[in-house]
Amino acid sequence: MGVLGRYGTAALRCSDVAEANGALVPLDTAVEGLARCEPFVIRRLESATPKHLRREGPKPNPFLPWDQRLEVERLGSSHLLLLNKFPVQRGHLLLITQQWRPQAGWLEPADWMQLAAVDACTSGLWFFNSCPEAGASQPHRHLQLLPREPSEVCCPLDSAIRAQLAGLEDPWPWRYRVSHRTAPAGAEAAVELERLYLEQTESLGLGQPSMSEHPGAPYNVLISPDWFMTVARTREHAAGFSVNALGFAGYLLLTNGSDRDWLERHGPLELLRTVAQPR
Repeated sequence: MGVLGRYGTAALRCSDVAEANGALVPLDTAVEGLARCEPFVIRRLESATPKHLRREGPKPNPFLPWDQRLEVERLGSSHLLLLNKFPVQRGHLLLITQQWRPQAGWLEPADWMQLAAVDACTSGLWFFNSCPEAGASQPHRHLQLLPREPSEVCCPLDSAIRAQLAGLEDPWPWRYRVSHRTAPAGAEAAVELERLYLEQTESLGLGQPSMSEHPGAPYNVLISPDWFMTVARTREHAAGFSVNALGFAGYLLLTNGSDRDWLERHGPLELLRTVAQPR
């Protein structure tokens, strides 16, 4: 097994084959050095803008049926791991439901069970965009994983998040919750993940599954091996930037429509404040 773990290694093998047969379309990007943006990583998109970033009408569901050339592994009868067709990072994985489940609905016990099973074999940064206003490009349920080596920092804002958990930095000026992860791998981890999710969404005023079919507002979830964070959102777009959960991890994508000057003047934290619910 490689340093990326079972599923990360399998994703790279599958990527080689899928790219050769044209099923995978990696996006070319270059890191931009912008003033006032550290520690954020800002990438400039050099490829043509992919369909999921274009503002168009309804699109067909790419997961029913899914492209089997992108399939990494089926996880029982409920979920499977699929390569992201338009990755910025090689090995970018999607954990999708094999049958229709709405992205805008509540995440369910089976989702957490399968996430924990994958997480036990491959570490990395998980993220979830609850609906289009939170950056979701598809209505079919999918969580996403960027595999990381065990020694690798999971995201640019990891140190800031850890400092907040330790009480060493002031909170950000938007509505979010962040908690330590403590449970070992396996069933205990799945129970803890679901508990943190429900505690944080309720604390943010998004409601409860027992009371409503859908959460009361858009939100993002970010999960590292050590922490769990939920961010309440108001909108997906600001200053020409499409912001999903990865923005709150410290990653932003600069496209032709992005206002680079605005970002340099105001900084990434102001961009995130603009698209998140105010405290």
